[in-house]
Amino acid sequence: MSSIPHLVQYQGSKRNLAGKILDYIPNKCDRIIEPFAGTAAITMACATHHIADKYIINDLNKPLIELLNLVVNEPKYVSSAYTKTWNGQTADSISHYYKVREEFNQTKDPVLFLYLLARCVKGAVRYNSEGMFNQSPDKRRRGTAPKTMEKNIHSISYILKGKIDFYSEDYKILLQKTQPGDIVYMDPPYQGVCGDRDSRYFAGISHCEFVEELRNLHNRGISFIVSYDGKLGKKSYGKELPKDIGLEHVFLNAGRSSQATLLGKKDETIESLYVTRDLIEVVEKIEKENQNELFERVS
Repeated sequence: MSSIPHLVQYQGSKRNLAGKILDYIPNKCDRIIEPFAGTAAITMACATHHIADKYIINDLNKPLIELLNLVVNEPKYVSSAYTKTWNGQTADSISHYYKVREEFNQTKDPVLFLYLLARCVKGAVRYNSEGMFNQSPDKRRRGTAPKTMEKNIHSISYILKGKIDFYSEDYKILLQKTQPGDIVYMDPPYQGVCGDRDSRYFAGISHCEFVEELRNLHNRGISFIVSYDGKLGKKSYGKELPKDIGLEHVFLNAGRSSQATLLGKKDETIESLYVTRDLIEVVEKIEKENQNELFERVS
């Protein structure tokens, strides 16, 4: 695949699996919609390959959505502000981080959030019970260098400007906006890890309500893909989605996590992907046409 731009390393991002997930998305569609976008890895992968005419991303983390909006529409401003914050690091960069974190929790300034995301431990967003960002800094590094960040920001703006809408609302409200021709990619909080709450979000989701929303989408003829449960070694996490929704259940090998590698463990992560059957059929048809075209060329 072509190089896919990304803003920061973000825990839970599907950036490393984007190529495998895109295997189940047709080459062209009307809109790609991510109701649980995070840093929008799948949207960026699709935009890199010009798959959709329009994109919609949504996340309950409002400062994150505001940041992505600024990155796309005001890249020079974001790059300049990030550079200023990053350069504020002195010999005591840890104290600087905590000062920025305190200011962010008071102001919710999305550009300050970018610095925190680039510097925090494992790119893992964490909040306390009062909704305050409380992740610690990675003491081994100072975060993404300004020149690298500037390149990332402008690359994202280049592929998405004028093609994307941003929302920060309940996923169920966003799903009501979908229509035939859309492809919805969903990567909700893993219920096997966080129950009805995920510290990446201000609230988790109900498994039963989510299943009902998927049924509604299927009944309305909306194409969708869901990353939901999986396995780490012999341990499974999360409930499987019901078979009667009309989904194909496939497994993606995500390899060993960086943490497992550091600990010398060999356990691999297997991610579950649920795909509506119409998408499976479209992709199979494209593959068959490509094989026939290749055969004709060889002949």
